[in-house]
Amino acid sequence: MAVIIAATVAGTAMVGVGVAQARTGDLPAPVEFRSSLTATLQADADALRKYGAPGVLVELDTPRGDVRVRSGYGNVAKRTPVPWDAKFRIGSYTKTFVAATVLQLVGERKLSLDDKVERFLPGLIRSKGNDGRKITVRQLLQHTSGLPEYFMGVTDSDTAEGFLNTRFRTYTDVDLVNLSMKFPSGFAPGSKWDYSNTNYVVAGMVIEKVTGRSWQQEVRRRIVKPLHLHDTSLPGTKPTIPLPHAVGYQRFPGTAGNPDPRYGLDATVVNPSMADAAGEMISTTDDANKFMRALMSGKVLKRAQLAEMLRTVETSDAVRARYPGARYGLGILWGTNSCGGFWAHGGDIPGFMTRNGVTPDGSRSVTVSINTDSLNPDAGVQLPTVDVATELLDHALCNAR
Repeated sequence: MAVIIAATVAGTAMVGVGVAQARTGDLPAPVEFRSSLTATLQADADALRKYGAPGVLVELDTPRGDVRVRSGYGNVAKRTPVPWDAKFRIGSYTKTFVAATVLQLVGERKLSLDDKVERFLPGLIRSKGNDGRKITVRQLLQHTSGLPEYFMGVTDSDTAEGFLNTRFRTYTDVDLVNLSMKFPSGFAPGSKWDYSNTNYVVAGMVIEKVTGRSWQQEVRRRIVKPLHLHDTSLPGTKPTIPLPHAVGYQRFPGTAGNPDPRYGLDATVVNPSMADAAGEMISTTDDANKFMRALMSGKVLKRAQLAEMLRTVETSDAVRARYPGARYGLGILWGTNSCGGFWAHGGDIPGFMTRNGVTPDGSRSVTVSINTDSLNPDAGVQLPTVDVATELLDHALCNAR
């Protein structure tokens, strides 16, 4: 596999390598591909710094070779770059793995997308208009269930002091669902769309009920191991990230507890059970791309189940404003770009922001890791109305050179 690498730290070119560690039999990417696209993506990665990204790592996989660029710092205090093979929390990109696992079970006739949640988890969802007897598995994966967001009930970690005091707390899936049940249903199941992490916590519980194994075990057994995603992990309650990794920075309202006025505090170490099946996983740019390309190429799901995953519904005005043309399938988002459209599922979790995209045929996939989830733009710079990685993803997926 041809790999093209470029890097910038603090706006100064640090490394420029043509083809690194090419495997036997691989051919280097064409010179024009190497020079033009690498330069474009390097400029895009550098541009993310003005929006408050401490560091940026980008990998694009294509049939003509892989392009990797980085910018800024993985550790601001030490002024070291993001490791090329950095592991990072992928946040809600976890949902695509979970949805694919559920759909494999559908393909094996162990459940149906039209099954009611009550069949698997009797009595769990029965409060304030939330009713598992009316919610289907499809509606969980599609975010059309009306289940309220459980994070609305997590109010003691909204400040730097609160975060530091609660970062090692363990939540069970039942804890998270119970937090959700404190709030009324947002709408009748199937009548609207609204993104809620609660949906995927419940989906993870369904996987466990059907298989007798945790959702982590099933994702590992069905996806991570078969695809040889050696740097992808499901940490459960383990708070650390395997080496190498960047420092994940997080800013909170006010100045108290934010040792670095620009980037905030070090939020790398945290118990990810607060995210559970909605966003717990850890991966790398290489593994993240490998999974998305395999998914779109039909190597993860049977044709019928992949078709179900890619059957989309309208999202909200707010989501479409941030992600032009956004429609949601089952654990995956469709967006438009300059060459037609792409599939994606980003993720945000304290300390890390993941953005990605893959072409419909699975031939090109790009993953972006930023080591903060709380962007703080330079003075005089405003965040764009669209997602900050929009232009980079477009260039990666639509630039044929």
